[in-house]
Amino acid sequence: MRLKQALIRTPGFDRPASTVKEQGSLVTARLARFPVTDNSHALPSPVFRLAEIGREPRAVIISRLSPRTLSFAAVVLLPIALAASYLFLIAADQYVAEFRFSLNTADTPRLDPLSLLTGNATRSPAALESQIVVQYLTSRAIIDELGTTLDLRRMFSPPQADWWARLSLPAPIETLVQYWKGQVDPFYDPANGTVTVRVRAFSAGDALELARAIVGASEKLVNDLSLRGRRDRVRSAEAEVGQAEGRLQFVLGEIRGFRDREGLIDPGESAKTSSLLAARLRDELVRANAELSTLKTYMREDAPAIKVLNARIRSLETQRRAVAQEITDPDKARQGTLSHLLGSYEQLESERKFAEAAYQHALLRLDQARADADRQHIYIASFVPPMLPEEALYPRRWRSLGIVALVAFALWGIGGLIIQSVRAHL
Repeated sequence: MRLKQALIRTPGFDRPASTVKEQGSLVTARLARFPVTDNSHALPSPVFRLAEIGREPRAVIISRLSPRTLSFAAVVLLPIALAASYLFLIAADQYVAEFRFSLNTADTPRLDPLSLLTGNATRSPAALESQIVVQYLTSRAIIDELGTTLDLRRMFSPPQADWWARLSLPAPIETLVQYWKGQVDPFYDPANGTVTVRVRAFSAGDALELARAIVGASEKLVNDLSLRGRRDRVRSAEAEVGQAEGRLQFVLGEIRGFRDREGLIDPGESAKTSSLLAARLRDELVRANAELSTLKTYMREDAPAIKVLNARIRSLETQRRAVAQEITDPDKARQGTLSHLLGSYEQLESERKFAEAAYQHALLRLDQARADADRQHIYIASFVPPMLPEEALYPRRWRSLGIVALVAFALWGIGGLIIQSVRAHL
């Protein structure tokens, strides 16, 4: 009887009367199986108590656990156990093949005024091409390019891959693009102008094969961009030459029409000839007037020599006025004077000279564009080629498990604080 009372008073047996009665009957039944000796009045040892409690039903043991212990097991221990089971028993290994390259150019960097505000005074064309390559590596275009030689869907869903990490088949192209962005990670470092690409696959051979294929696609893209730019420059130079040639032919046609219409090959030369003729007439007229003045000193007005000289003077004046009217028109009433023709011809001649200069400049640019097209301006310099990986880097099991544990413990702690706060305000 004392042993029964001692067991009932043992910590953990403080229960209501009904529970005590049930436990008492259990103890009586157990004591019947263990006969009491002379030292039956002594209290049972802790080992005996734990052994007896271990034989109790599971529902009784769970009912004795506190809500805090149950919540800790459900919120912290259970997620950690599930995550550990997945990471160490189910998750498949993923290998990483990394390569690095840079884009070099034979041209000198050009000055960008806007980059002065950011501290980068020069803006190289290779920097723009590197950003284009990085964007290309995460686009559908490279998937379509690699799809001609590689079966990407088979590569990302091998039999050894787990259901969470592999690509779910059948996968449309949009799903493949999203999955591709998680397996291929390109990064451009503007500090040194290098591009780093990390490729993940479920086998080392697939990772190396995919990395080499990406290198080939990147080189093809750079060559196509460079070739397209060179061809565009040549086509632009050829179009400029065609425009300059058409303009020159039009001006030459206008000059030819002017000559046919006016009957003059070169109004400038005609004006020069007329000017010389007028000057010669003026000189002869001056000499004739001087000779007339000399003859009048010792001859009469009706002398035959004076009459001949007067007739000559009148003829010279008539010729001078005719030549002067042919060269210029003070009243500006006639349009056929040499001065008017010379003004129109000089305008056409200036347009001809400008058209010839533009045509020569266009031919020079065309020759330069064709010379530039023969050499490659931008090329890939791969200084870290892809190598065969030896060890799987993903999944990072211990790090992932630590993150799960930290998040679960944080949620459990925050939930406990919220519950205590609510109880305190009730």
